[in-house]
Amino acid sequence: MTIYTATTEEITVQVRPVYLDGQSDVLAKKFVFAYFIRIENHRDESVQLLRRHWFITDAHGDVKEVEGEGVIGKQPVISPGKAHEYNSFCILETFEGAMEGTYLMARENGDRFHVTIPRFTLRAAAN
Repeated sequence: MTIYTATTEEITVQVRPVYLDGQSDVLAKKFVFAYFIRIENHRDESVQLLRRHWFITDAHGDVKEVEGEGVIGKQPVISPGKAHEYNSFCILETFEGAMEGTYLMARENGDRFHVTIPRFTLRAAAN
């Protein structure tokens, strides 16, 4: 199983995508993918995840942009040396695609910065 990793300003984001065969329907062009995210804080200070910004690309090259507050309804504070984990899903109309994006983070002093979410491949039956 492939894990995709990117580190920005001592924040590491790891993504592990999984095809959900049992929830997908090939004839209806509904391909369901879960992705498991781990955000590790290697800084000397706490950071808070404020927003997410995703670009979801299907096999036709069509791009869907998704932006919003936090992740799965939370804006977690991640202490030094700690991590935040969550999972979510997306549905594509094509057999494969890709996702990538950024998280908007805040330092303890209120300064904000963006952290890269690595581009990862979504491919049906790739588990």
